[in-house]
Amino acid sequence: EVQLVESGGGLVQPGGSLRLSCAASGFTFRNYDMSWVRQPPGKGPEWVSSIDIGGEHAYYAGSVKGRFTISRDNARNTLYLHMNNLKPEDAAVYRCATHAYGGSWQDLPSARDYWGQGTQVTVSS
Repeated sequence: EVQLVESGGGLVQPGGSLRLSCAASGFTFRNYDMSWVRQPPGKGPEWVSSIDIGGEHAYYAGSVKGRFTISRDNARNTLYLHMNNLKPEDAAVYRCATHAYGGSWQDLPSARDYWGQGTQVTVSS
């Protein structure tokens, strides 16, 4: 069974930091580009960041560039998102997904890709 399970979400104050993890199983993780997508309350999903198969190249939405860092550990089948200087507008459900069918790094992964269920990030004082 293919699974992507996010963890690490929670409540943080503005300016705080959080590290999200995405544990993959049931497929060959190291063969897939990966992405993080978030969906703020009442809004549609938005692409956040992507990383290539070997972790050599990373791409970020302008809204998070300089604050978030995507990384992966292929030996542990795990994707990470380090989030620094969090802002209230970062509050959302964060989902990880493969990016095998998405056309561009800045586009959302396809519905044909593997998606996790998400972890909630709340930023509030």
